[in-house]
Amino acid sequence: MAQQANPRGTFLKIADSLKKQIAADPAMAELPSLAEVMRDYKVSRGVALRAFGVLRQEGVAEPAQGGRWRVVLTGARVDRRPLEQRIADIITAEGLEVGEAFPSASVLAGRFGVSRPTVTKALDKLESAGVLASGGQGKVRTVRAVPIREERS
Repeated sequence: MAQQANPRGTFLKIADSLKKQIAADPAMAELPSLAEVMRDYKVSRGVALRAFGVLRQEGVAEPAQGGRWRVVLTGARVDRRPLEQRIADIITAEGLEVGEAFPSASVLAGRFGVSRPTVTKALDKLESAGVLASGGQGKVRTVRAVPIREERS
């Protein structure tokens, strides 16, 4: 009877291996996909997910859009505020005035790394708060009011 590897702790070994890859390549921004980990380490999906869970728990990686995982940079501060607040900050950060054109949903989706429908929902919230004015489908949104801290909270 052939001797088989003990599945216990396999996910910890995979997590350690991935941490070594991250340490060896400081420019690494994205981890291998779940399928790549399953193929490279010859493990099941559950074992690979547990390895990613260990990395998440240790603050080394976090889930990203599309089922991928990205490396959390050491010392990097991640803005966890709601998207509509981060989008509203564009008005003050870029010095936009009332009546000026606001970036499109597609541009904002690329900038924040989220889908266009997610950005559209956040923009709708800003419209209902009176910060942005919509020109209708295919028209450019404009700044209606410069947000202040009380409006965003």
